[in-house]
Amino acid sequence: MATTALTSAEQAALDATIRAAEQACRAEISVFVGPIEGHDPHAFATSLHNTLVLPSRSILVMVDPTMRAVEVVTGGEVRRALTDAEAALAVEEMTRSFAEGDLAGGLTRGIRLLAEHAR
Repeated sequence: MATTALTSAEQAALDATIRAAEQACRAEISVFVGPIEGHDPHAFATSLHNTLVLPSRSILVMVDPTMRAVEVVTGGEVRRALTDAEAALAVEEMTRSFAEGDLAGGLTRGIRLLAEHAR
């Protein structure tokens, strides 16, 4: 995960991907890229997820490139359609791209996979 920031063009494309994914799966999708607070990526991602407007209908993707951590947290309603195994597949896809230095591409592919499985 060498790349730690998105360009403005990558951010705009990612925003479009998120909006399309939200329409497809009817869940709210949020992405956090940056350093976590503390030493537990899952706890940090869960705390972020809990601050969302509708956490039960939300998917949070958290990436800390420096720590090489990726977490996906889903709300209760989302978990009815999106299993932990399917979320893990999306994390694997993202991690593969991140390892090649493609942060934007990994996020895009992961979000699309999450939305596809959350339908």
